[in-house]
Amino acid sequence: MAKATKKPAGKVRSLEKPMAYLLTVGGAVGLLASMILSVDKLNLLKNPHLQLNCDLNPVVSCGSVMQSAQASIAGIPNSFFGIATFAALMAIGAGMLAGATYKRWFWLALEGGMLAGLVFALWLFFQSMYRIKALCPYCLTTDVVVITLLWYNSLFLLEQGHIKVKGAWATAANFARRHHLDILVVIFLVMIAEILHNFWYYYGQFFS
Repeated sequence: MAKATKKPAGKVRSLEKPMAYLLTVGGAVGLLASMILSVDKLNLLKNPHLQLNCDLNPVVSCGSVMQSAQASIAGIPNSFFGIATFAALMAIGAGMLAGATYKRWFWLALEGGMLAGLVFALWLFFQSMYRIKALCPYCLTTDVVVITLLWYNSLFLLEQGHIKVKGAWATAANFARRHHLDILVVIFLVMIAEILHNFWYYYGQFFS
């Protein structure tokens, strides 16, 4: 009987091909969510009393979030910026699928842009949780996309050598690459736990 061929121990799968799909699909999901938010925002401007299809309960209420001061920058709805951003990410991913390659400065610039996007997304998440006290499912969708894309883009840049680390940082980077999905799941579980904790006055009734 032929012996099964064992895979080399410690080998980590390259993110080069998955990254192209992640950018394309993630960009498309974020773009769709941003477009829905934009349409709803325009409808609210026409009729401030409009009941949106995502106004489900006192906690999950898109209207409350969209009508807040934090929903716009200089009078421009945040979702409009999302449309431009996610369309660009989708285009980058589609370019990779078509065989395009990008230089190191491009990837570093993209990483910087994603970091800025994460800071903005976390700020909006904080505002929704503790100031507006309502959540928008489409906004949360874009948060998931931003966090996921930044996470894998960072790992991809480490893999490609665009970001160089040594010593303990290299060990941490290697651990992150091996347990990338586990770490991402933990991040989202922490966010879910924080949401449940903050809105336990409402969700607690379903567990009692």
